[in-house]
Amino acid sequence: MKKTFVLDTSVLLHDPQSIFAFQDNDVIIPIAVIEEIDGQKRKSDQIGRSARMVSRYLDDLRSQGRLNQGVDNGQGGMLKIELNHQDLPSFPLNCDRINNDNRIIAVAANLQQDDQVKKPVILVTKDINMRIKADALGLLAEDYETNKVNIDELYTGFKTIETSPAVIDTFFRQGYLDLDELAEELFANQFLMLQDNAGRSQTALAKVDLTQKRILPLRYHHADLSGIRARNREQKFALEALLDENIQLVTLVGQAGTGKTLLALAAGIEKVLEEKAYRKLLISRPVVPMGNDLGFLPGDVDEKLRPWMQPLYDNLELIFGNRDRGEKLDSFIQHLKEIDLLDIEALTYIRGRSIPGQYFILDEAQNLTPHEVKTVITRVGEGTKIVLTGDPYQIDNPYLDANSNGLTYVVERFKDYVGAAHITLTRGERSALAEMAAQVL
Repeated sequence: MKKTFVLDTSVLLHDPQSIFAFQDNDVIIPIAVIEEIDGQKRKSDQIGRSARMVSRYLDDLRSQGRLNQGVDNGQGGMLKIELNHQDLPSFPLNCDRINNDNRIIAVAANLQQDDQVKKPVILVTKDINMRIKADALGLLAEDYETNKVNIDELYTGFKTIETSPAVIDTFFRQGYLDLDELAEELFANQFLMLQDNAGRSQTALAKVDLTQKRILPLRYHHADLSGIRARNREQKFALEALLDENIQLVTLVGQAGTGKTLLALAAGIEKVLEEKAYRKLLISRPVVPMGNDLGFLPGDVDEKLRPWMQPLYDNLELIFGNRDRGEKLDSFIQHLKEIDLLDIEALTYIRGRSIPGQYFILDEAQNLTPHEVKTVITRVGEGTKIVLTGDPYQIDNPYLDANSNGLTYVVERFKDYVGAAHITLTRGERSALAEMAAQVL
């Protein structure tokens, strides 16, 4: 049965193309949503860009007729801007009668009671409280599910395979295994632990190479990056992906203290400063916790960014401290910036850029929407490696969760791509106290 979906502002700002995502069903956009979109269009951040995209899509649809009467959405359904049905007769008297959220809910509630609407009416919103309100009023309410993944089934990038001791002996002797020697479904650059099934406790760490159609041993798991070494199996896999120049996209997922950012920075510094494999190290992260506007902080751009980038500086201090350079961190970092080997900047400035020949680290990527991550990755030019790190369970964006953020979306979408690798880090290495806190708090 066809349905009528009433879209909230949060859905349109999360995915401007959502108005085309409901196939042959009817899509209703309350006029209160248009007002909120209009209030966001002047912002210079991703929210503002999404608002402008929604306005352009709706303006293009005007060529088919009056939007308040409904136009064909191109898939057999109708898209309509609803001007009426905003009264709140079914709301408790103490509810705010002019609150936009309530006006949007009222549209869904009144459409549901309209005898002329023969289809089920569903409110679609990324706002949890709106879904709760709608449910309390007896309305059907759903999250926007497009581009969501199941975090409980997220690809880990790693697999343990039990096999015969003879297979493991062959792997060590000839330095590889043919893919068909393991009757397993494997992904590009997936990491493996081969474990014998005869009780000898013999294991081997390996990586899938679909280009050669082989299982290969790790090359970099013993790497020493300015005193930074892998402390566990997953970190060894991470270093393998971070240092392999044939892998252009790396995603590292893990809770606080697992070493995501530290390993990425150490690998980037090694590749840029020591091996000269890339011409510059670019480090960025979204400015989310207190909003995207840096203008309220005093000082120049670097001084404004410093509070948001402090976790990166903490890791750089550890790495450069191991080098015993005998100079202050800030002055050394400033020197690297002046000779164009290092950039540390907010993600706000990424749009419109082309980034060739760089080692690009995007920290806290879980705070980005799938659309924003797409925008970032499409900036990558020839010869650039991009590393996305983050913890899907520590999200500051109010309209994202562990299932709908851009980081987990990329992990699932790129697991078949021969130029991408992923690893989920599970063991905390920051300190015993930090590991305990991550587990019990």
